[in-house]
Amino acid sequence: MSAPEFSLVTGSAATAEADALVVGLRTGDDGPVLAGGAEDVAAAFGEDGSLVELLALAGASGKADEVVKLPSRGAVAAPLLVGVGLGGTNSTASGTTADSAAAEQVRRASGAAARALAGTGRVVSTLSRLDLAAAAEGSLLGAYAFTQYKSNGAGKAPVAEFGLLSDKADDADTATLARAVAVASAVTTARNLINTPPNDLFPGSFADRAADIGAGAGLEVEVLDERQLAEGGYGGVLGVGVGSSRPPRLVRLRWSGGDAPRASVALVGKGITFDTGGISIKPAANMDHMTSDMSGAAAVIATVALAAELKLPITVTATVPMAENMPSATAYRPGDVLTMYGGKTVEVLNTDAEGRLILADAIVRAAEDSPDYLIETSTLTGAQVVALGNRTAGVMGSDEFRDRVARHAQATGEGGWAMPLPEELRGDLDSRLADLANVTGHRWGGMLSAGLFLREFVAEGLPWVHIDIAGPSFNTGGPWGYTAKGGTGVPVRTLAAVLTDIAENG
Repeated sequence: MSAPEFSLVTGSAATAEADALVVGLRTGDDGPVLAGGAEDVAAAFGEDGSLVELLALAGASGKADEVVKLPSRGAVAAPLLVGVGLGGTNSTASGTTADSAAAEQVRRASGAAARALAGTGRVVSTLSRLDLAAAAEGSLLGAYAFTQYKSNGAGKAPVAEFGLLSDKADDADTATLARAVAVASAVTTARNLINTPPNDLFPGSFADRAADIGAGAGLEVEVLDERQLAEGGYGGVLGVGVGSSRPPRLVRLRWSGGDAPRASVALVGKGITFDTGGISIKPAANMDHMTSDMSGAAAVIATVALAAELKLPITVTATVPMAENMPSATAYRPGDVLTMYGGKTVEVLNTDAEGRLILADAIVRAAEDSPDYLIETSTLTGAQVVALGNRTAGVMGSDEFRDRVARHAQATGEGGWAMPLPEELRGDLDSRLADLANVTGHRWGGMLSAGLFLREFVAEGLPWVHIDIAGPSFNTGGPWGYTAKGGTGVPVRTLAAVLTDIAENG
């Protein structure tokens, strides 16, 4: 399905030509309260509060993600009025935190409205008067649907066009809208990759798609096949991928940063196109979710292309290892020792801890470019979900940079929480045979131990971050806000915000 179009709308919302008009509602002590930006709509329904009364009669309460529709009966130009819940005002938050929370409310409400209005031609929204960028992002992401494999009808088409109300619609608003649409489009690129089934998205085809995305964005593209990986000594990627009939790949995509790049950033993302667990095989229940084990790779591929589209004045290089973890007569085994890229050796105690092995190779290779920062993201541990749930990523790494990235994760609404790398856990990764083992001998602090493993492969003095997105990258429940079922595209918006921050502030 084609993506919706976006335009800025000036003038009164009440007279805007549309098939549906969206207004925001907040929860109040005595029922729903009309949010800001819709005063002209309320006036068109009468000065006695009749608009809110009508919405309340239709069942509106203002709670988050709630959508209530009612016919306008000529009070406004649009025949359908849609009230969407923003939730309450967080009176305990202040400053940047309050601004971020308010933006996320607009983003979620816009997404909920977009989902509810699928099949509508033109929708005009007053939510953009609260936050233009958030309204655009939420609308585009909420309209997302992955229908490529539907043969019996794809359902309703997404909204064809969103008109976002703006008091000025000047160059600044035009630039804000263009950036928001670009960022949200990058998220949909990642979602499409994640949602593609593993029989169609395997290392070779994934590498081809990444190369096509890179070429389309004007990036430098390099793809290493299994022969080149062997010649280069990529023992982690080869060790994991050797059990599959579909051999591994390593993809490198580079945005030069223009004429005078101000910094260099390395991105690394885990690209396990399907994870059975290998010889340490996973339970059959929910194994289909392992189609999402390449979410980190999808995110960094989409992000480096976005950096080029936004023309960020920094060099951004994505190093993406891709493999399929399968059990077979040729699969690697518990007890094997792998020699990683760069020479370190790892004793394999569990073949289901495969992501860190391919990432170790990629991190060492990425550090050879001498970047100023390194950001790695992956669906690395089930322990992340146990510790932080399905919507909050764990952020580990160099203290100062870790906290900086976590702040952006929270500000974008993607969620992220700074986590420690306790030194007392490092000894549990010691191996009797090799430089280190790929897992500890216990289940405690599994997310943190994985971070400590990765740290062993980061160049000394390099500010780095590991973002564990095992839960947030894939929504196994029903849709909510602007998040559809399946791939979410987390953490593309966080990465975009961090790269923009580095471009502006170093």
